[in-house]
This record gives sequence, C-alpha cells and structure tokens, in this order.
Amino acid sequence: MAVKQENRLYPLDRIRNIGIIAHIDAGKTTTTERILFYTGKSYKLGNIDEGTTVTDWMAQEKERGITIVSAAVTTFWTPKYGPLKDIEARINIIDTPGHVDFTAEVERSLRVLDGGVTVLDAEEGVQSQSETVWRQADKYKVPRICFINKMDKLGADYFATLKSIREKLGAPAVPYNLPVGKENDFVGVVDLISRKAFVWESNVEGLGKEFNEEEVPSEMRDEVEKYRGQLVEKISETDDHLTEKFIKGEEISEDELKKALRAAVIKYKIVPVLAGSSLRNKGVQPLLDAVCEYLPSPQDIESIEGTNPKTGEKEKRLLVTEESFSALAFKVQIDPHVGKLTYVRIYSGTLKSGSSILNSTKHDRERIGRILLMHANTREEVSEAYAGEIVAVVGLKSTVTGDTMCDESKPIVLESISFPDPVISLAIEPATKADQEKLGYALGRLSEEDPTFKIKGDPETGQTIISGMGELHLEILVDRMKREFSVAANVGSPQVAYRETIKQTATGEGKYIRQSGGRGQYGHCFLRLEPLGRGEGYQFKSEIKGGAIPQEFIPSIEKGVREKMESGVLAGFPLVDMKVALYDGTYHDVDSSDIAFKIAGSMALEAAAKKADLALLEPVMKVEVTAPEEFMGDVIGDLSSKRAQILSSEHHGTSVIINALVPLAEMSGYVTTLRSMTQGRGSAYMEPSHYDEVPANIAEKIISKVKGEKVES
Repeated sequence: MAVKQENRLYPLDRIRNIGIIAHIDAGKTTTTERILFYTGKSYKLGNIDEGTTVTDWMAQEKERGITIVSAAVTTFWTPKYGPLKDIEARINIIDTPGHVDFTAEVERSLRVLDGGVTVLDAEEGVQSQSETVWRQADKYKVPRICFINKMDKLGADYFATLKSIREKLGAPAVPYNLPVGKENDFVGVVDLISRKAFVWESNVEGLGKEFNEEEVPSEMRDEVEKYRGQLVEKISETDDHLTEKFIKGEEISEDELKKALRAAVIKYKIVPVLAGSSLRNKGVQPLLDAVCEYLPSPQDIESIEGTNPKTGEKEKRLLVTEESFSALAFKVQIDPHVGKLTYVRIYSGTLKSGSSILNSTKHDRERIGRILLMHANTREEVSEAYAGEIVAVVGLKSTVTGDTMCDESKPIVLESISFPDPVISLAIEPATKADQEKLGYALGRLSEEDPTFKIKGDPETGQTIISGMGELHLEILVDRMKREFSVAANVGSPQVAYRETIKQTATGEGKYIRQSGGRGQYGHCFLRLEPLGRGEGYQFKSEIKGGAIPQEFIPSIEKGVREKMESGVLAGFPLVDMKVALYDGTYHDVDSSDIAFKIAGSMALEAAAKKADLALLEPVMKVEVTAPEEFMGDVIGDLSSKRAQILSSEHHGTSVIINALVPLAEMSGYVTTLRSMTQGRGSAYMEPSHYDEVPANIAEKIISKVKGEKVES
C-alpha cells in the first residue's frame, strides 16, 4: 500500500526499527557507537572505558561500563551496493542491556522492534545471556542477523562461533561474509554474494570510515567459493523460481539473491552471519548495509493483531499512516528536564501533539503534550509522528509500560509485555525524617519506570520492602534515588524472594459476621484450592449457581483472596501456582457488603491453604562458571556444597565452562568466593531459572527465622 508523502521524509519501506542484543561484554554498545559515528549521528567515537559513549549516558553506566537502560537513537544510512544502492534509510536503534538484572529492558525493547542484530564474542561464542535474549526474540518472532564481533581478539574463531549459533540457538545460521585473517591479522571481510573483499587500513587516522574494495585474496578463493555455493543453495531453497534456476545450473544474479535472502530473513528461514571488530573499526559498514537490505521495514510486517475491548474479538491493523491510530507504550523514563517521558512505538495512523487519545488498556483519556524524536539523551521536537516510528511523548499521566494507545473511535488493545517476577528483596528506610516523604515519591517514580521493581510495606514491622531481579539491579536503583532524587536511605542485606504454594486440593470456609448497632456485616463463602504446575501463576473461577452469592459480591471475594495470597499463610511469602474456585456461600439481604465478602474470601483462603499441605518455594538460578581447567574440581565441589545440580561442563581452550542450577539463597557473595578459589581468574554469570521446593529441614529454619522463633543450631 502506498504511503502518502506529505509531511513525511521517509516512506515506510525505508524505516528500520532494530535492536542490538547480546550477552554482557559482547560489544553491543561499542557496535552502536560505531554505527552512530559512521552514519554521522555523532562526530566523535565514544569509548566505554572513558565513559564517552552516546547511548550509555547515565552516570551509573559510565562508571560501571555497562548498559542499564535501553537507549533509543534515530540515525540514517545509505547503502553503496545492491538493490538499495544510494537509497537512504532511517534506522531507529535500541541499544539494550546485556546484564540479566536488566532483562525487562530487553523484553520491552524486543516487543516493539521489527528486527534485531545479535552481537557475539568471536572467542566466547554463544553465552548464557545470548541464549536468553535469543529466546526472548523468538517469543516476539523478531527476524535477526548475527554479528560475530571481536575478530581481532586472541582465540577468535568465526567458524566455532557459527557452529555454536547453530547448535546452542538452533538458528538457521549461514555465513554472509567471511573474515580476512583473524586475531592480530584480522583486516576485513569478504562479501560472499558479490565476491568482493573489503579491507580496512590499520591507520588510526581514518577511524575506519574509509575501506578498500579488493579482489578476494588468492589463498581464500576456494573457501569463498565453497561457502558462497552453500549460501546460494540455502537462498534458492526458499524461493521456487530460484530453486528451478539452481537445479538447471543457471547463473543467479546478485540482485535476485539479495531479494530472496531478504524474504527468507523476514520469514526467519535464514539468519545471515557477518564478521567484524567494532573496537578496531572494521566490518561495521557491511553490517549497516545488511540491516537496510535484509531486516524488515514496518511495511514488511504488514499488520498487527489486537483485541477490540468492546466486542472481545480479534482485529488487525495495517501498519500504515492511513489506518486509525494505534501504538504501544514500551518504556517510561523520568527525565530531570521534562518530567515523565513515555516511549511509544506507533504501529498505525498518525500521532499529533495536543491531540486526545484513548489508553484502551485502562479505558482512560490521555492528552498528548510534546512529541520528541530521541537521539540517546538529546532530543528533537516534532509536531507529528507516523506509523513505523519510535518516539517519546511528554504529558501522559496514567499510561505505563505495556499499555495500548489508540484512536477513541476505533479502540484496540495490543498484546502487552510480560515481565518476570523479582527474585531478591531488601528493606529500605529513610536516613532522616526529612527523607521520609521524598523516599515514597522516589520509589514510586522508579517503579513507574521499571516493571520488575516492586515495592510493598510490611504491616508487621512497618518497613518498606523493595524487590528486584538481582543485587546489582537494587544497588543501581538505590544509587539512582540518591543522585536523582537526593534521598538518603539505609538498606538492609538482600533477602531471597521466597514463595509459598500448596501441594494438594483442599476446601475452606470463610464466615464474617459483625453485629453492632444499626446495619451489620455478613459475608460467607466456600473456596476450593487446587495446585497448579510450577510457574502457572493463579486462576480464579466462580462456580456459584442459583444466586447463592449475588454476582456483585464475587469480585470482592476475589480481592480478599488476592490480598491474602500476597501476604501468605505459612511464613508471610506470596502464595503462587494455584487455582481458586468459589463454589458456595450465603448472603444477607441487608447486612451483606463488599467489605464483608472481601474479609470472608481472605478467611476462606487461609482456612483452605492450611489444609492443603503448604510448601515453601525458592528461586533457582541458572549459573555459568568459567574457570581455568586446573580449578575445575574445586569449583564443582564448591557448587555441590551449595545444593547445585551440575548440568554440563565443556572445555573451551584452556578454560572450562560449568553450567549448573543453584538455589539463589546459596549464592550470596559467590563471585568473591570464586575469585579467591581461582586466583582471580574465574568468572560467573547467573540468571533466574525457576522456582523449586525448599528441602524440609531448610524450610523449617526459614519459617522459624521469619516468625522470630529461636532456630536450633
């Protein structure tokens, strides 16, 4: 469908919404910096070690050399070769964090992207977080290309990394270009389709902007022909016309190959693999060409599906400006200059500043203030934004991450974004009375930004408990409170976020009757609890027949159930993984009320849970330890003492990589222990895996501790 060109610089087919995703330290931010430099977005090369990168702009990011928040950047690129030669494309890039504690940032970015660039370390190959982000991208069906970075690094191996992409990620990966040389001798790449070598001079002056187009080195010709043949065969398999030509042995033109490869990448039939070294300024331009040539534009996606909130039926929206407006809010950021910024991916229609829209998730009307195009931490104000764009909006009050925004006359609710539950908690309190009020405000603001950051009050101790995805996550948030909101706070030591669950079916009665002068209170219900599988959450079902309880009181019972589940029964931890059925009860014509049924629901749940064989659950982490071979026995022995389940060990050069499942409670201070055990040469990476039952002897100690009883030593 043609797009109207007035007021629009870029037609849809020339827009690319991409994310840079990878394991921590694979070189995502450095790659993004090179992209910005070569596209003319920045005039100076940013360096992580010096804290001068464009996308890592927060103080904490500069200090730690890691990406914490995903940064959105708009830039432009014109390919010099192929079907898109001399056609400028607009690229919206989101640089996502690699650290598992900030998995929410990756999740929400992938939800709104059309394509992804997965960056891999040429020596390390596919690492744990690479697998995690790959699965996240699979969930949202994001087409990808792979960039094997750090080809100049000692131990770099393009083909070993290619093998690990195929085996560990199960990806249909095919070499698109081959490295010329490796480690210190890495100088460039050979494009397999054009049979051209692109070689970068080693001079620092040019910073990699200029490169030479050369013939394929003679020693590589056989290898290039072999892999080119494989690439042509793979592309031909995805296109009937090319299959015919291939079988007949006819020559297939470069443009035909590129066109068919683009279609195959978009359908996830092929993942092209490119090589380079971002830090040494080599191989980034061919990557930019590949982004424009093979990753989808909003037009390639065609439509997005959602639900009509009035009818509950599925609806599709074409991703064009002529359609009714629809968009998804995927990130909220508190900006010191303009207040609350809401990042929005526009799927269809046009968004105008000053207009009114509907938040269909919350059924609220919102007014659009300013619309900003973001270039990392700088911004450009625009009056309109169109289908296919990613912009930041100022002025939205109730809209949070995952909410749909749309035209009031044509409402639609798009698929939201799911986030994992926090696994670690700590108590926080204001340092002084003056900080008391500020603390509540700062915590509220930060939880608006971060859906994996939870706050709750402990009614018994009066403490505020904050929960997040890991110690680093909470450390950064407390640091941000200090710097951005000037709140001084004292924090307790991190506590594991346990859960409670039931192991068998049970029923319980809740009866709440209060009679005092005038109108009384009456609520009475029966609940049945059934266990669900691990990670299945919570379901509520009403089986009330014949009006035993009026319909209007049933939401109040569920509210009471939810509140009780949150505060727990066994040791004050939230109850999870169970089905609650309301099957009977009675009411009073005059005395029954919402509050009475809410209390009755809470009482019934507690009564049933106590009969349902309660158990304690703990978060189990997937741990990957890399250590020199000679320490393998010590590391495995230490992990086994921490109740670990060793999954595998594989040798990688002179190192061994051990994969295990370990309860989080056993992993406090593990990095320090590992370093002292391996003479400072070992490293560990962990991410949440699942919840599992705590062994009975350990569960008793935890429950006793929580209840303040004396633990028998």
